[in-house]
Amino acid sequence: MSENDKRLQIIPLGGLGEIGKNMMVIRYQDIIIVIDAGLMFPEEELLGIDIVIPDISYLTENRDKVKAIILTHGHEDHVGALPYLLKEINVPVYGSRLTLGLVENKLKEHHIGKTTMVPVKPRDIIDIGPFKVEFIRVVHSIPDAMAIAIHSPLGILLHTGDFKLDQTTIDGELVDYRKLAELGEKGIMVLMSDSTNADRPGYTSSERLVGDTFEELIGKCQGRIIVTTFASNVHRVQQAIITAQRHGRKVALVGRSLINNVTIAKELGYIDIPPDCWIEIEEIKNFQPNELLIMTTGSQGEPMSALTRMAMADHRWVVIQPGDTVVISATPIPGNEKLVAKTVDHLFRQGAEVIYERSANVHVSGHASQEELKIMINLLRPHYLIPIHGEFRHLMRHARIAESLGMSSSNIFVAENGQVIEVGENKACLGNKVTAGRVLVDGLGVGDVGNIVLRDRKQLSQDGIIIVVVTIQKETGVVLAGPDIVSRGFVYVRESEQLIEDSREKVREALTVCSERNIKEWAAIKSQIRDGLSKFLYEQTRRRPMIMPIIMEV
Repeated sequence: MSENDKRLQIIPLGGLGEIGKNMMVIRYQDIIIVIDAGLMFPEEELLGIDIVIPDISYLTENRDKVKAIILTHGHEDHVGALPYLLKEINVPVYGSRLTLGLVENKLKEHHIGKTTMVPVKPRDIIDIGPFKVEFIRVVHSIPDAMAIAIHSPLGILLHTGDFKLDQTTIDGELVDYRKLAELGEKGIMVLMSDSTNADRPGYTSSERLVGDTFEELIGKCQGRIIVTTFASNVHRVQQAIITAQRHGRKVALVGRSLINNVTIAKELGYIDIPPDCWIEIEEIKNFQPNELLIMTTGSQGEPMSALTRMAMADHRWVVIQPGDTVVISATPIPGNEKLVAKTVDHLFRQGAEVIYERSANVHVSGHASQEELKIMINLLRPHYLIPIHGEFRHLMRHARIAESLGMSSSNIFVAENGQVIEVGENKACLGNKVTAGRVLVDGLGVGDVGNIVLRDRKQLSQDGIIIVVVTIQKETGVVLAGPDIVSRGFVYVRESEQLIEDSREKVREALTVCSERNIKEWAAIKSQIRDGLSKFLYEQTRRRPMIMPIIMEV
């Protein structure tokens, strides 16, 4: 067997240099396993895009080699792209009961059947080709988060998933330090570790801090309390319910994703909701304000979410009124800050008291801060480190943390999506790149919106569109009708009649030029109209609307 045959490849297809769409590929010879398949939400410039998923071209090109998908936990940035991956490559999926419960619901929505779902629990070991894959309990902001230890022919790889070292968890389940230390004693060849909070000093606060805040807020509020958090944050929902019940309040859930996730978690035993505490949202009219706690979606200011519709006085069941207290128990995902700020403003306008500041202790992160990252590195003592899950500055900060603990910079790989890290028996290095990037999902279209479409959307949103309609006689080239000009998003026609008439004249001039030069090709005529009219409109308005000539021949 050659040296190349003994090399193991680690290939990030998402999650490096960005927050979200986490996907890691591990390959040895002709066996590939995939860890996580996440999405990310679109940035502001991705106009009209619903979600962003990883480019899986590398996997589809090697579909016969892909043997399994392993999920660390059930957050959208780790499982949201799974339906799109399974439509292309249907292989067994391994994850905890809760993670698979959340995934199954997602697969039903995408009409995906006949997928092998294999539930696993911490300390389970499964065989996949040359790999022994071991699941290790860690703590995150969703139950059943797990790190993945991959026992390969060359050594042990450990993928932490998302984690923090919370010592006072809600469900009493702690990080499996004993197993991590045991693996550290055996020797970790490569550690792939969460970097999301690598720029935050100290330790991440415990989830119980939020419970203490809920106790204080719910205890002193006289009106309704409306709490919004991530739909998958089961522990946060559980704390709110327990506190509400202790203060004699009924709990109503609003938002499809929240109701679905809580129902699944309840069925699987991850959350306890006393029957006499949970009411349907339409029943809230039967209770006094001080008897209610409403949990809702919309912590990110999503335009169609329940909280946003409440803020805009457009919700069927909940109308914000003076005396309401709204608690936003989440921090904005990068790019969502403006949406959240706008929602907060509207809530204040409706008369609500809004609690949203980080200093109010209504939210804590689910990711390890600097001191916890140090503990993980010291506990495992890896030979190589690959910082994952974070923007580039987070990856670099994580690398600096490792160097401060004595790791050699030559053993730390700050990589990019698509960058192959090749690990041999005696050394590791950066190899070639594979295809990686982002695929934009817009409605039912997957990948059909690219840079050109986005450029057009941006131009339409900035300067609008001018449509020029002309009817020409086919044989002679004589204009039979038009030019007619339709404006959308550029100028108000009734108030710009002279500009529109001058624009018609410019089109006539362009058509005359085409006639004199005996230009009869539609594309050439359209180009002449577009160039002449674009120059004229920019001189008159300093705007560049999209110009769309339509030529009809009779």
